[in-house]
Amino acid sequence: MRVAFVGATRGMGRALSRLMAERGEALCLLGRDAAELAASARDLEARGAPGPVRTAPLDLARPAGFEVALAAAEEALGGFDTLVVTGGLLDPTEALQRDMPRLERMLHVNFTGTVLLCQLAAERLAARGGGRLCVFSSVAGDRPRRSNYLYGASKAGLSAFLEGLGHAYAERGVSVLCVKPGFVKTGLTDGLPVPPFAGEPAPVARTVLRALDAGRRVVYAPPVWRWIMLVVRSLPHAAMRRIRF
Repeated sequence: MRVAFVGATRGMGRALSRLMAERGEALCLLGRDAAELAASARDLEARGAPGPVRTAPLDLARPAGFEVALAAAEEALGGFDTLVVTGGLLDPTEALQRDMPRLERMLHVNFTGTVLLCQLAAERLAARGGGRLCVFSSVAGDRPRRSNYLYGASKAGLSAFLEGLGHAYAERGVSVLCVKPGFVKTGLTDGLPVPPFAGEPAPVARTVLRALDAGRRVVYAPPVWRWIMLVVRSLPHAAMRRIRF
């Protein structure tokens, strides 16, 4: 694979990009922090990624820079065939309820910015005959819950978009994998209560990579979350109003 990777400097993105590097996949890292990108690039080269692993600036909150970033990835990789997007924001619901600028930023990054980037990438891939998108949504988008309904709304919209994108571009050779992680122990979840069935980044990344290789459309990671969310989606509205999670 020749992979343009958004979010490789931390958390799940770091774990997944390391697995790809160890397999010898060519990578170009896109992100906001030049120093973190450079450090991650060196790490991935040491793990087996063909060097040099190049980087380019991309901020999901600033869509005006997306075309330039994707063009830089094209040049660095001689044309990428896969886009991976693991970046996103997770803020406490209590803070988002009171801070409209903070809420606007989260919604923009998790939905609008990610949608625009994926749409641009899908067009680029389709124009060359096809490719793959692997984009992280969340189980939080499967059913609204009082504890994270704002974050969940951003991910519900993203999951719906990714499903539709996969339908719309299948005949043009573009496949779309929507990743729905449950709770994973990363910096994004630091300070939150750890629920049962919480995942570790490395095994979750292996689950995602197997799904990408298999051409799947949706993957829950850890896999047990598929069954957990099946139960949650089946709960009646009255029960959801009483449950405080």
